[in-house]
Amino acid sequence: MSEKRTRPRFDVCLDVRCQASSTHYNVRIADISEGGCYVDTILEVIKGETLLLKILMPDGGWLEIDGIVAHHYPRLGFGVCFADPDDEQRRLIQSLIDWVNPKQEKQTEACWPIKQIDVSCHELM
Repeated sequence: MSEKRTRPRFDVCLDVRCQASSTHYNVRIADISEGGCYVDTILEVIKGETLLLKILMPDGGWLEIDGIVAHHYPRLGFGVCFADPDDEQRRLIQSLIDWVNPKQEKQTEACWPIKQIDVSCHELM
């Protein structure tokens, strides 16, 4: 399969309510980008199918967004392209990305400086 992604994806584990046709499913998103996401599920879908995704945000709110199935791997999951998100949906997607991929300054603060790690109790083999 050729790579068609134009935006970086970020690993997440988010609960999602997925509405396909007239059926509702609870699934999980394994990664997300500004343009789409990967749904980790055994749910059977068809490439090109339109879905409504309701993504549970870290603050407890919901992001509702339409998507189109871009590709499907039976019994593993499927990729979704977000369908024409409005400004508020784009803002919420970006807030999810910022939540899972904080700015470099925040990551550096959370890391332990080498001088604070006590390795004296570990034996070298």
